[in-house]
Amino acid sequence: MRGKAFSDDIRGHAAYSLAEAARYVKVASATLRSWVVGRPYPRADGVGHFRPLIHPPKRQPPQLSFWNLIEAHVLRSLRTEHGVSLGDVRKAIAFAEKQLGIESLLRSKDLRTQGGELLLERYGQLIDLSASGQLAMRRLFREHIERVDWDEWQFPVRLYPFVSGDLPSSERPIAIDPKIAFGRPVVARLGVTTETIASRLDAGEDLEDIASDYGLSPAEVEQAIVYERAA
Repeated sequence: MRGKAFSDDIRGHAAYSLAEAARYVKVASATLRSWVVGRPYPRADGVGHFRPLIHPPKRQPPQLSFWNLIEAHVLRSLRTEHGVSLGDVRKAIAFAEKQLGIESLLRSKDLRTQGGELLLERYGQLIDLSASGQLAMRRLFREHIERVDWDEWQFPVRLYPFVSGDLPSSERPIAIDPKIAFGRPVVARLGVTTETIASRLDAGEDLEDIASDYGLSPAEVEQAIVYERAA
């Protein structure tokens, strides 16, 4: 399966532009770009460049895969309350992967266990977080990881993104699954794309009528619209 993962598996194929991916996982486009392309930084002898943390299957222009979405979603958990330094995150990931021998830690199910704990511990040390800060970071990290489903080979198969860019919620009304609607966000229960719902409302249709047509609840329609409109 691992050999196949980087060739035949649809989850590893280019599917999302930078703008789409940023919108889907509720990360600022400039932040995601720095994770995918890298970022320059000043040095005493000129300008250095942080290498990217996420490696898309297509680079010019960048086109991200579903697995890249998972990586961005995980990195978002470190960014939500704590500014992410590319250098510090890279050091923490390298440390965790070296200590545990975990390949592609940011999209590994091992993030639920020791791999995630080691990553958080190392990252907290690098940015000199207080005890309360580390506790908050761990809570956010767990909330992000719990929104990913993995298959029997420990590869991500489905992401339940946050509806808005606000603090995490336990609700999971929206799903991104490479096998449904070409990997576009859908209402999790019935697979209707959030874009379709929002476009019908924008065309002047009534929310209740849209819900009735698709067999959705008005609340599901509202959540789809909020997700689509949350920048």
